Amino acid sequence: MLEIKGLSFSADNGAERIDILKEIDLSVEQGTFLVLTGPNGGGKTTLAKAISGIVQPTGGKIIWNGTDITNLSITERARLGISYGFQQPPRFIGMKVIDLLSLAAGGKKLSRMECCNYLNKVGLCAADYVDREVDTSLSGGEVKRIEIATILARGSGLMIFDEPEAGIDLWSFAKLTETFRELHATSNATIIVISHQERIISLADEIAVLSGGKISEYGKRDDIFPRLLGEGRGCEYMRKGN
Repeated sequence: MLEIKGLSFSADNGAERIDILKEIDLSVEQGTFLVLTGPNGGGKTTLAKAISGIVQPTGGKIIWNGTDITNLSITERARLGISYGFQQPPRFIGMKVIDLLSLAAGGKKLSRMECCNYLNKVGLCAADYVDREVDTSLSGGEVKRIEIATILARGSGLMIFDEPEAGIDLWSFAKLTETFRELHATSNATIIVISHQERIISLADEIAVLSGGKISEYGKRDDIFPRLLGEGRGCEYMRKGN
């Protein structure tokens, strides 16, 4: 399971010290689908990056399956089965999609059929992409979907996705939603998704609302989600899927 104890993160903005995360406590059981939501600037992405090792917290602990990973590098966390999907994924000029997927799968050479299966899951016509380079010829939405495919290929125990719907057309979004549903149903992976989309939130087992660097609400989807919508906060920070 994932345990977060008193996690804090502060940074200088040039004039003062800003507390971005404020002593967050959170426990996520193995196999749980957790959605992090809340207003922009609430600390969601910073929390996700702290879990994956991209930023170093200034206080508290992060424990994954009994191992304190607070001071481990990104590479060390990846070896423990933690994957992270960026809001704006990097590009890899000179590397083909098939090679990137093979690298994500632990370095073993994937067959074209295996690669096509992962690409189809994220709404890409595989034959059009498997031999393309992951360079500037691809749109932001295309690179986003390819990155999600690499996380699926890796088969990590903890998968973190930062706004996976960003830059994705409606048809691909519907396909991606179905992929998340299937992934949750057929694997024991812990899935954490940062999202404002009602369709994705509706897939969650649990919802955590981050606001002002703190978790203001946390619980089962059926308890939290109707209350958020009923109180009108859906208009405040959720974008309804079509």
